[in-house]
Amino acid sequence: MTGKFKDKDMQVVIGWVLRLGVFISMAVVFIGGVVYLYRHGHTIADYSHFKGVPDFVQTIPGVINGILTFRGRAIIQAGIVLLIATPVIRVAFSAVGFIMEKDHLYTVITFIVLLIIIMSAVSGHAG
Repeated sequence: MTGKFKDKDMQVVIGWVLRLGVFISMAVVFIGGVVYLYRHGHTIADYSHFKGVPDFVQTIPGVINGILTFRGRAIIQAGIVLLIATPVIRVAFSAVGFIMEKDHLYTVITFIVLLIIIMSAVSGHAG
């Protein structure tokens, strides 16, 4: 053992990050679904009128407030956001791994990819 951080070590860490992200988001969505069914499982759906997504799950403060007030849809939305954030966190961990390996080219490329992902998420435009 040389004590150096190797590429295989980073692959293991990234694998665990992806697994953990999926399992946590799955658990959050499941909990939200249970809460939603507990509170609204007895209502009969009316498909004659379209009702879109409620306003409180369309904004971050609304989702946070919904989680704090234990609303099922907000908890489900948080789980979906966690699922979407998991690959972004993977890219960030890759950047850290490349920095630790002192691989400057891949560090720059990874930060460019991370910047594109963040700018796309903030601006609302894809590609």
